[in-house]
Amino acid sequence: MDRTASPVEHVENERLEEFVGRFAADLGAVLHAATVLIGDRAGLYRAMADCRWLTPEELAEGTGTHPRYVREWLAAQAASGYAEYDSSSGRFRLSPEQAFALTSEENPLFVPGGLQVAASTLADVPLIVEAFTTGQGVAWGEHHPDLFEGTLRFFRPNYIGNLTENWIPALDGVEARLRNGASVADIGCGCGASTIIMALAYPSSRFVGFDYHEGSIVKARQAAVDAGVAERCRFEVATAKDYAGGSYDLVTVFDALHDMGDPTGAAAHVRDTLAPDGTWMIVEPFAEDRIEDNLNPLGRIFYSASTTICLPVSRSQEVDAGLGAQAGEAKLREVVTAGGFTRFRRATATPFNLVFEARP
Repeated sequence: MDRTASPVEHVENERLEEFVGRFAADLGAVLHAATVLIGDRAGLYRAMADCRWLTPEELAEGTGTHPRYVREWLAAQAASGYAEYDSSSGRFRLSPEQAFALTSEENPLFVPGGLQVAASTLADVPLIVEAFTTGQGVAWGEHHPDLFEGTLRFFRPNYIGNLTENWIPALDGVEARLRNGASVADIGCGCGASTIIMALAYPSSRFVGFDYHEGSIVKARQAAVDAGVAERCRFEVATAKDYAGGSYDLVTVFDALHDMGDPTGAAAHVRDTLAPDGTWMIVEPFAEDRIEDNLNPLGRIFYSASTTICLPVSRSQEVDAGLGAQAGEAKLREVVTAGGFTRFRRATATPFNLVFEARP
């Protein structure tokens, strides 16, 4: 390496300008994220859900907020493409598409949840820097509380749109089994969104969700009561390697296998607790097998989340064999077969997820 030449001497102006443009876009996105969370928590987006044109004063009056703040907030939304502005009347509105993505957690796409997760990573920077220095992990429960709620609000819409409509039907014979009455274990269930969605769709089956984070299990139990499924959908605190029960017809792991410190050990326990003719459904973030094939906008999201959330969580556990959020199909196959499964296939995929079926 030539240490006499300054790196500045090798800077190409065109590439520098390109990088500065990228930085400006990133800075705007990060700062804008805070305004999205403000709009979500203050009820501003929900008050605009009908897509009517409103002045800042009208929106402020309807939400109990101050019009001067609302005017600035609306301008920020319009500048970022999160609202529309009519210069002739000085009014703003959400387009139908913007309203769909910003106002209802029941829609298959709900933007604020993902940005709440992102906000939690900024709050956790000191923890992650310390982890970089010590090499230690950061357990799920040590992260900022926004991570728990944000994860629920980010993943639940995706599960609403895909779990019972696309993913389960892609598994061989599983949907019919669930309709007739099956025993299901949902591992790493978090606040219970995936478990409850399945329980609502398949009333003849019984479900139990397991997660090692007690705070999430408390929320999941209440959510089951609120959804009216508590009699056949229970939640317990347990890890992926020690959860109770056996002869499950279906075991599911949604966006969680890569967070585990010992994914092979988890696979082995799933194998031991599965019925001989049972199925393990594994849902993971979409990824190709090679890093160079994941250097794209989706990979940017998942590698960043993996650096600040997934890898630290897995490193806080035993074995320290965490996969990271961009493991890819080949690595997942290796882990699952090492856990004792003889059949493994990609059942389906979406732009955000890979869905696998494993059998003993």
